[in-house]
Amino acid sequence: MQVKRIVANVSASDPGLARRFYEEVLGLSLLMDHGWIMTYGAQTEMSVQVSFATQGGSNTAVPDLSIEVDDVDTAFARMVAAGFAIEYELSDEPWGVRRFFVRDPFGKLINILSHT
Repeated sequence: MQVKRIVANVSASDPGLARRFYEEVLGLSLLMDHGWIMTYGAQTEMSVQVSFATQGGSNTAVPDLSIEVDDVDTAFARMVAAGFAIEYELSDEPWGVRRFFVRDPFGKLINILSHT
C-alpha cells in the first residue's frame, strides 16, 4: 500500500470565498466544483507531507496549512494588495525559509514560504 495523495479539507459556509485567495492571488486552478465542495490545486506533481508541531517556529502559532511558492516576495505583495490580514511579517528564518503567515477567508492561518 502507498499513499497517493493527501487533501486538506477546510470547513466553509461559502466555498466560493476561496476563489479570490487561492485562485486569484495564489494562482491555483479550480480542479473540481460541485457547489458544496470546490477543490483547488495544480497539475504539477507535488510532494506528500504531513507535519505535526508544538509551534510554528520562531515561537509562532502552528499554521493550519503551509504553502510553498516559487516567489514568496511576490506572494506577500499580492496578499497585502488584496487586503488579507498578515499575521506574521515576511521573515528570513534560521532553518532556511523565507515566509509569512496570512489568514485566508475562513480564518485559517496559512504559512506561505520559499526555501532560501
